[in-house]
Amino acid sequence: MSYMGLDIGTTACKAVVFDEKGRQLASAYREYPTLIPQEGWAELDPRQVSESCFTVIREAASSCDDPVRAIGISCQGEAFTAVSSDREILGNAMVSFDTRAAKIAEVWSDKFGRERLYEITGHTTHSMFTLFKLLWLRENRPDIWSRAHRFYCFEDLIHHKLGLEPAISWPLAGQTMMFNVRTHQWDEAILDSAGLDKSSLAWPLPSGAVVGTVPISTARELGLPDETIVVTGGHDQPCAALGVGITSPGRAVYGIGTVECICAALPSAIFSEELYRSNLWTYDYTFEGMYTTLAFSLTGGNLLKWFRDEWVRSEVDQAKRQGVNPYELILNGMTDEPANLMVLPYFTTSGTPYFDSEVAGAIIGLRLSTKRSEVLRALLEGVAYEMRLNLEILDRSGIEVSELIAVGGGSKNRRLIQLKADVMNRPITTVAVTEAGCLGVAMLACAAHTGQDTASLARYWVRATEVVEPNPENVACYNDRFPMYLKLYPTLKTLAGK
Repeated sequence: MSYMGLDIGTTACKAVVFDEKGRQLASAYREYPTLIPQEGWAELDPRQVSESCFTVIREAASSCDDPVRAIGISCQGEAFTAVSSDREILGNAMVSFDTRAAKIAEVWSDKFGRERLYEITGHTTHSMFTLFKLLWLRENRPDIWSRAHRFYCFEDLIHHKLGLEPAISWPLAGQTMMFNVRTHQWDEAILDSAGLDKSSLAWPLPSGAVVGTVPISTARELGLPDETIVVTGGHDQPCAALGVGITSPGRAVYGIGTVECICAALPSAIFSEELYRSNLWTYDYTFEGMYTTLAFSLTGGNLLKWFRDEWVRSEVDQAKRQGVNPYELILNGMTDEPANLMVLPYFTTSGTPYFDSEVAGAIIGLRLSTKRSEVLRALLEGVAYEMRLNLEILDRSGIEVSELIAVGGGSKNRRLIQLKADVMNRPITTVAVTEAGCLGVAMLACAAHTGQDTASLARYWVRATEVVEPNPENVACYNDRFPMYLKLYPTLKTLAGK
């Protein structure tokens, strides 16, 4: 028997199949474009995402001799799809860094009450959340709003496409800013203010709950056996935390992907002034009874992708000819020494702690002697500085993080992990399975199917591979420069008159 984890990201989806001992058996991957129809907008085509998900499910299942008995879904947060009563998809999904709802978010939150909103949802106001994107849709696309029968995040959209009655995991529901993280129900006061009814949303369930059985016709189309069950997974970051074995407080997963995140497990819900000021959330973890908080930079791996697309076309062509990953060639060309440049990495918008939708990124210190390899390192250092800032805020907030465990595409490159360990001055552990979101939800699927305890599964499914220690010489340099980094944001805000 085997278990599949499906991860639906901002730039790609992947399906990975594991056996009963957590060993990877098969995988499949598909990219899809992020659509930027105008400044501040960022969308995905839900049809293309759904088709890509079905393709990777089919490919991974067909590459595995052991039949897949259960599937869990790890999912990006916030993005939603409007669906009509006759199951038609009515438009594109706005992803996290789509900022078109920024003004609506500010006005609506002031009226509803920002602290009241935090006490209900565990989140502070930001245009990324589903609630504000829905309000934008209501105001600006009444044609879609009037036809919409249901609104699905991508986890529940795939349930819908599979022919199941959609459910949404508590951790993903928490990312909509319409979910009461204390009662684990859609909040009536928020829904009333938004002009929504809970019947238009999927039913919320804890992670690892059985949603249903894939209909036989769909199962056969996807190469799945009869009686394949689907279980709730969650928001991708806490899924990844579970996928590196975090079932108790004191440890955090460091997700190095399109968005960079530090996701820490909490023993209970924490609502505090310090967390509120720093925009650090409290919402459900994928391990029932626990909560999580998330520190993040919305500019992460997408900055490396930008560098790839705009600066190093020759390396991309070379990688195609050699059949290798272009990012390996790009990172091999990075200088070894700390850069003489400083980068403010807000090339999308900022995440925690500022939640600033208007701030722009900056590269400071350029000269005619500056090399492309130094620019690359400075860009990556900027993202790492931002995560160091977030880590220090977590420490000040009383959330101890004694161990960082790296996952995601960036965790596969030793040089990049070393850079991050040096900037953050913390050892970083790598694990055998870097697609931890898929592993986490496959673990939930296995537990639901077999009745085993998830914590017990985590102990033997997760295998560490290396601990990357900081380089003391580089650490000393970054410690000297970090106070300068902290001055960049307020200085550039002042210069911009914001």
